[in-house]
Amino acid sequence: MNQDVAERIARLRQEIHYHNYRYYVLDAPVISDAEYDALMDELRALEAEHPELITPDSPTQRVGHQPAEGFAKVEHPAPILSLDKATNGEEIRAWWERVSKFLPPDAPPPAWVVEPKLDGLTVVLHYEDGVFVLGATRGDGFVGEDVTSNLRTVRALPLRVPVPSPDGKPVSVPHRLVVRGEAIMRIEDFEELNRRQAEAGEKIFANPRNAAAGSLRQLDPRITASRPISLLCYAIVDADGPVPTTQWETLRYLRELGFPVSEQIARFESLDELIAYCEAWVDKRDTVEYELDGLVIKVDDLATRQAMGVVGNAPRGEVAFKFPGREATTRILDIGVNVGRTGVLTPYAILEPVRLGGVTIRKATLHNFEDMERKDIRIGDVVIVRRAGDVIPYVVGPVQERRTGAERLYRPPQICPSCGEPVVSPEDEVAVYCINVACPEQRVRRVEYFAAVMDIEGLGERTAQLFVARGLVQDAADLYYLKREEILGLEGFAEKSTDNLLAAIAASKERPLAQVIAALGIRGVGSTVAQVLARHYRSLDALAAATAEELQTIEGLGPHIAGAIVEWFALPRNREFVEKLRRAGVRLAEEVGEAPPAGGPLEGLTFVITGTLPTMSREEATRLIERHGGRVTDSVSRKTDYLVVGSAPGGTKYRKAQQLGVPMIDEAQLLELINRRRTGEQSD
Repeated sequence: MNQDVAERIARLRQEIHYHNYRYYVLDAPVISDAEYDALMDELRALEAEHPELITPDSPTQRVGHQPAEGFAKVEHPAPILSLDKATNGEEIRAWWERVSKFLPPDAPPPAWVVEPKLDGLTVVLHYEDGVFVLGATRGDGFVGEDVTSNLRTVRALPLRVPVPSPDGKPVSVPHRLVVRGEAIMRIEDFEELNRRQAEAGEKIFANPRNAAAGSLRQLDPRITASRPISLLCYAIVDADGPVPTTQWETLRYLRELGFPVSEQIARFESLDELIAYCEAWVDKRDTVEYELDGLVIKVDDLATRQAMGVVGNAPRGEVAFKFPGREATTRILDIGVNVGRTGVLTPYAILEPVRLGGVTIRKATLHNFEDMERKDIRIGDVVIVRRAGDVIPYVVGPVQERRTGAERLYRPPQICPSCGEPVVSPEDEVAVYCINVACPEQRVRRVEYFAAVMDIEGLGERTAQLFVARGLVQDAADLYYLKREEILGLEGFAEKSTDNLLAAIAASKERPLAQVIAALGIRGVGSTVAQVLARHYRSLDALAAATAEELQTIEGLGPHIAGAIVEWFALPRNREFVEKLRRAGVRLAEEVGEAPPAGGPLEGLTFVITGTLPTMSREEATRLIERHGGRVTDSVSRKTDYLVVGSAPGGTKYRKAQQLGVPMIDEAQLLELINRRRTGEQSD
């Protein structure tokens, strides 16, 4: 026996036990999922070569760590096992070739169910005579923590099943039923929770999984009740009565009982189709409202899956198809600063290159200097970097346990790195600003932003930098005064590309007023606020003449945005900017006929639109509603009168409308409502 191999195995076990403890007990991991998987893969490989070294306490023979103190312990009626993994189609095929040898002789033809691999906290839910009596975490797979009081606060969890169905169809439930699910947090809810935590000076969560786990494992259930935890269920662990015999029917049965079940499920009888489906999901993972770290493939027939048995701590009849990792650990080499279009200075980390989500990451945002100080991020730190979808990667925080003492504190700059002028830091804001209107970097950002909002195709960051560097534009309004001979011959511009750009600039003169307002770059005024302003002020001149007091009477506009609008129009350089737009022929007012009529058939009604309507775009539907006196907002609330639903509706709006009892109508019913109320008014 090679002593080095034995020592390496012992070291791997020690490391994995530690990382299990930090992940499952402390909810504070210090390495990424991909790095953890690499440690487990190496240990499995070494134990396969040297089976005489396998011990009962090896991480390959168990699921996690012992429960934390502070909660009563609960023994599960059956092991809550983890899964082996595959990362591509070839590995899925290899998994099936390997485990299909264990199919019983009388097994039905193979079929598989594919479900989302939820990135949350596994929970085990106990029901007696249909009443929820006990809820526990997974713990080590055999013994978990009693979090019944906390789970009772999760609104998605039914306290009694079956929940009465709309069609009154009876559904039987065994005397004892134990269900497995996942406590998760929707991305939208997670971001809102972190915003509230930051405002209160409380802990910021690294990701939705940690937020859900930390919220559910609070000793005070009132804290859990204040957190937006969601739940999805997917398996029956134990029952003392008849239950479905396939996974596909189990999911349908759980849904019929009233348990929340994912809509992203599929059943296949062809392995090729299953593999194509899984691989296609790599690019679709950001289309759902909660985070996925993969898919779970299960043999559909439950008796067959049971007969296939377990290897180590994983059932043979299931496998996890893992997506590429979103987190990685690397080191901060230095810290740089970007200057935005409004003069805000934003720090970013210069990193040791690291592969993440299929790309090499060399830089990551640090949000702002206050956030850096709160997280105690230093030059030289080993940090966790996260990348969701195609967005800019950001630094979650430092791994303080890996500090050596050589790390250096970072001091925010006192002068602008672009122009060298002193910066300012308002008392009521976390942002640091350069207020020099001639700052070159701000000019580039403002021109780039204006072009993006006004849909000027072909004018991105590189072109904006080129025009500013050559002195062709001092501000975005100068775009409308560019001459063909000034552009032709510049790097990247031939005759066709020059003519296309000039045509795009000319076409942008006819953009709606709301688009022009948004393009001005007033702090706090994005596209949604700009649409609200355009409905109240039918011209840019009318908006410029508004007072802060008048602006604050508009629903949704607070003192900060109102003050920013008034301050923007008060500056002489901004008034000159508007005049340059006017002289260039940019549309600065809505036509008289476009104003919504007073006393229309939809007057006093508030609508929200979700999904794709069959014959009109969302913008056309908005204009239709406003033209008949109604109001359209972005989110469902108690003030919403109707949710207009198209195909593929947003889950958050749809569920919120269900919770609040907001009536839902389709496009045809919207038109019928307009006609009915119009006819009613005429008959009156």
